[in-house]
Amino acid sequence: MSLIYDYSNPTAIHFGKGQIASIVKHINKDNKILVVYGGGSIKKNGVYDEVSKALNDFDWIEFSGVEANPSYETLSKAVELAKKEKVDFILGVGGGSVIDGSKYIAAAALYDEDGWAFLDGSAIIEKALPLGAVLTLPATGSESNGNAVVSKKSTNEKRFFGSPFVYPKFAVLDPSVMSTLSDRQLANGLVDAFVHTCEQYLTCPNTSLLHDGYAQTILKGLFTLANTWDNRKDPIWEENLMLLANQALNGFIGSGVAQDWATHMIGHELTAFYGVDHAQSLAVVQPSLLRVMIEQKSEKIAQMGENVFGIKNDNEAVIVAIEKMYQSVGVTTNLNDYESVDDKVIETIIPSLKAHGMTAIGENQNITLDICEKILKMAMK
Repeated sequence: MSLIYDYSNPTAIHFGKGQIASIVKHINKDNKILVVYGGGSIKKNGVYDEVSKALNDFDWIEFSGVEANPSYETLSKAVELAKKEKVDFILGVGGGSVIDGSKYIAAAALYDEDGWAFLDGSAIIEKALPLGAVLTLPATGSESNGNAVVSKKSTNEKRFFGSPFVYPKFAVLDPSVMSTLSDRQLANGLVDAFVHTCEQYLTCPNTSLLHDGYAQTILKGLFTLANTWDNRKDPIWEENLMLLANQALNGFIGSGVAQDWATHMIGHELTAFYGVDHAQSLAVVQPSLLRVMIEQKSEKIAQMGENVFGIKNDNEAVIVAIEKMYQSVGVTTNLNDYESVDDKVIETIIPSLKAHGMTAIGENQNITLDICEKILKMAMK
């Protein structure tokens, strides 16, 4: 079947060193800006100073403390501030979590009820404040898409929302700000981008040479970065990770093709209940999911093996290659390696998936709760 799709990405990208100054091109001088950031690393790497300099002639306030998995509880305080101060523009400065949180703030600030309704599906975003992003940690691609994930600590929920109203107007991608990132952050970014690409590629055969070729180029690039991990502090290495992570989830490679996302749905539960980093949860779930669904995904796994890893006619070897790649950058694929995960993980995760309606997931909606349980058991090697 030929592809049929609609694609639009309205985010302007400013890539390269010194591009933070470009933010003023997109914000009206009479706008009141809320600058949102995380734990304060931007004050150590110079980004805060650059943003402050760029906004010197603007009226702006700030909100800090957005967590690595942005929480509804923290973001609600930012929403309250945005409403009280009659903010006109949201500027997220940080990684995917900060940018996701900024999207929630932008939408909830113009909503009279509880913004969690966007996450539980009881309300649809109909408007949002304009927002922009200054990326400091490449991983999620949130800087140029309309998606976000927010956690609710009180109920151990990690939920997703998406809307064209929360696409950033612009995104600044300056690889030079990555020099202070930890190995854990870099590894998580690489794994996250790899799985994002796989969720849109390792599904069903399609007719588009462009979509498959584009996805394979991203995957090969990330595999190359993993193989050159010792060079991770090299500016060119950092630049390539920022480019690849952005392209992995800017919407194009998934346009018109089947998408999976079951690894993410299961992984979100592991993060919500056990505090496992997002990318770490993906690394433990994905290989087991591929093994359980190997017959359904056989053609695309074989294609990936040949065109990304140079492996022919051995799908199990392809999955092993994925595991070794994650492990080579310090990310385990064994759920039992995380001390926070207890022996009740199955009886915790499966009911939560059911409660959230995740009873038939994957590209063919045939990954049932029983299959999810099988995947989790296999992940506990």
